[in-house]
Formats: sequence, structure tokens, C-alpha cells
Amino acid sequence: MRVLVVEDHEELAETVAAGLRREGMAVDLAPDGPTALERAAVNGYDVVVLDRDLPGVHGDQVCRTLAAGGSRARVLMLTASGTVADRVMGLGLGADDYLPKPFAFAELVARIRALARRAQPALPPVLVRGELRLDPARRQATRGGSGLALSPKEFAVLELLLAAQGAVVSTEELLERAWDEAADPFSQTVKVTVSRLRRKLGEPQLIATVDRAGYRIA
Repeated sequence: MRVLVVEDHEELAETVAAGLRREGMAVDLAPDGPTALERAAVNGYDVVVLDRDLPGVHGDQVCRTLAAGGSRARVLMLTASGTVADRVMGLGLGADDYLPKPFAFAELVARIRALARRAQPALPPVLVRGELRLDPARRQATRGGSGLALSPKEFAVLELLLAAQGAVVSTEELLERAWDEAADPFSQTVKVTVSRLRRKLGEPQLIATVDRAGYRIA
């Protein structure tokens, strides 16, 4: 899952981003409205966590622009004001959900995951392929009943492959969906991560390489 956090309070933004990365999400940051619009135009985000009171371009206008441009990203609007009138206005601008500050981090994570599910084709809560099971909500993966100790990136790659249900997922899509904008597109990051994941999954191999196309679950 790839998330854009738009927040001008640097300490809060970094804290939220660090927490979301621990949850296995790829996170980019934008400190103001213009930067948010620029990054949303370039990257395919699943969810945009949008502070309403932004410098440069107000969060309301950012939300309107994303909605008008047909962005597939779901918008979770944050604000210090949690009145009913403010929530109604935010949803009317095109936001998909609304969370007043201060908020519990666990609730933020739950809302982001719920929005991300709505942004994608419906999938079962637990992804299963033969003896391989992956539970995104609990961050658990097993094969043959034995737990798999996966890093956040390994978990994200496996989730994307399982969600594709046997279809090929390109290296570019894996890089875009599981990593943030700091990832080098010319590096061997995806190849190395897939190699580690294969070792942890064990034999027989479950991840097939499709020449010049990407990877798929066998």
C-alpha cells in the first residue's frame, strides 16, 4: 500500500510516516498543497492523508483538485476542528473519510486500511494460495501452518502477488506500490527482496519469474 501524508507540521508528519512504515506501508510526505498535488500527479497512491489547513494551497482545494482529476486515491482528511459541519463540508469536497485531531494512531491505521480496500477490487480478508496464507490486517503470513518472519517490504511484495491471483505483476508496479519515492528505480531492490522472500517461503518455489514481464505466484 502506498500512502501520501500531507501535513505541514514536520514533527507530526515524520511521526505518522514512521508509524505507517512500521505497519508495512510505503509513505511519501508533502509539507504543503502544491507539493501534494505535484506528487499525486506523478505517483499512484492508494490513500492520501490530507491535513485540511495547509500553506500554499488549502487542503480543501487539494481535495477538490484530486477529485476533479479522477484520482483513484482515497482521501482521509485531518483537521483540528471536528464539528459535524466541518465533517460534512470535508466529505462534500470529495474526501472519503474524516478524522479530527488529536487522533489515536491505531484508528488512523484502521481507517487507512479500510480506504485502501475500497480503492482496490474486492479481496478476501485472508489471501490464500495452496498452503500459503497471508492476513494483511494481522500482518501474519504462514505456509503449511508455520509462521513466516517477513520484513515489511517482503510482506508487501507477497501481498501484491497474492492479490493478483496468479497474474503477472511487473517490477515497476511492485516498486511503485511497495516502496516510496526515495527508492531508486534503477536499483536491484525488487529483485533482491523477491530473492529473500523466495528463501523464506521455502520449497517448492511459489514465486515464478516471467521473463521481461515480472513475477507471479505459481
